Amino acid sequence: REPKEIPTEEIKKWLLEKTSPNTRNHRLCSIKSFYELTVKMPVKLDKIPFAKKEEKLPLPLSHEETKMLLNTCTNLKHKAILVLLFGCGMRVSDVINLRPENIDRFNDVIHIIGGKGAKDRITPLGEKILKLLELYYKTYKPKSGYMFDGQFGGQYSQRSINLFIKEVGKKAGIKKHLHSHLGRHSYASQLYSTGTDLSKIGTILGHKSEKTTRIYAKTTASIISN
Repeated sequence: REPKEIPTEEIKKWLLEKTSPNTRNHRLCSIKSFYELTVKMPVKLDKIPFAKKEEKLPLPLSHEETKMLLNTCTNLKHKAILVLLFGCGMRVSDVINLRPENIDRFNDVIHIIGGKGAKDRITPLGEKILKLLELYYKTYKPKSGYMFDGQFGGQYSQRSINLFIKEVGKKAGIKKHLHSHLGRHSYASQLYSTGTDLSKIGTILGHKSEKTTRIYAKTTASIISN
């Protein structure tokens, strides 16, 4: 049939064959472009809205699961990276770009230089984490200028971090999907569950909008309700 003869309702049924909002939107975007550029009928699908994307909440580790992960990890370098992700809420990019001089031992903070959005920020550093980082540094003596050397020099890679997190999580018996960014989610969720104000959490994490931080409030409420 000629494209202009196909009823809009028929196109709607074709879109709804797919249950995934993302797949539906890909289809709609493609067919809108087809009607606009090829058939020269830009208004053909104007009344069909894009599907709303599913809001999937992150499934963070509880305080006990975080302890299990850290206690299972026997590699000192890996444990130092884990405490920065799960105990300081740092992004994986912040961790691999971290330099020894960014750790302020006297004020118990880490200076994150040129983080996401080229922004600098400060994150609190607990005494136990500081001692672990000092032990790691004295043991490994990184030479690349970064806190964590890669296997063959230079920076440690994000891929390597995600690989060992999955391995340690499997050994610890944690069934949740583990990845480096889950440390950030877990840290924020645990802060919120202990009564830390959302605005303070947002400042520590370097969020531009409180809307982003509110995700952790929803996540924590969801965990509690289950």
